[in-house]
Amino acid sequence: MPKSYLSEDDKVGMTENCIYLAESFAAGQAGDKQAAWAWMALAEVPAHALLSAKHRNGADWVREKGLNTKPAEEAYGNDWLDRDI
Repeated sequence: MPKSYLSEDDKVGMTENCIYLAESFAAGQAGDKQAAWAWMALAEVPAHALLSAKHRNGADWVREKGLNTKPAEEAYGNDWLDRDI
């Protein structure tokens, strides 16, 4: 697991996915970009947000960041990164 920036008390009541996103944000706030992206890669990002990231940054960027693309694959098909959608 990436370096944690949240205390156990901070995590109380959060879902696992919420913890990943909060850790990513906290790592980014601390200037630890490596940990921020590592936490983001563990999170389940909504399909529409992944598609937006593809449109804004390109398919290779999504791949390089190691984002979990399963939600987009379920919504748009396994080849969504390589298609024009």
